[in-house]
Amino acid sequence: MNDTTVQAAGCVLWRRSSAGDVELALVFRPRWSDWSWPKGKLKKGETARAAAVREVGEETGHACRLGADLPTLRYDDHAGRKKEVRYWAAESADGDFTPNDEVSELVWVSPDEARERLTYVRDRELIAPALAAIDIDPGKFPMDGDS
Repeated sequence: MNDTTVQAAGCVLWRRSSAGDVELALVFRPRWSDWSWPKGKLKKGETARAAAVREVGEETGHACRLGADLPTLRYDDHAGRKKEVRYWAAESADGDFTPNDEVSELVWVSPDEARERLTYVRDRELIAPALAAIDIDPGKFPMDGDS
């Protein structure tokens, strides 16, 4: 049995709408039929920071500026392997999405809509720390069960 933990990295990608509101980017992965944050496995010799930026570019078509570290998520993946994903809050520096083999849709949504649309509870747990990292009062967006 392989006890190696799969190492991955990703971002809670955000931007300001024309009205000044924060929008978060969610990606739809048809292989898993899920909505999630852009993320992926580290390549050999790649740092987590470099992987996070690369994955955002590959999955969303957007360049980004990494901000604050967010909590690292640990869970068992679809194959039953241990997985550890490091996350950052990252501001979009612009780009254009093109559907690809891994991601068929990109949506920009409010934090409340992100909480509703994200498939996994663990991903929802990153919304409040991401909003705090970009100086948005996370209390404005109650956590699951708080409303």
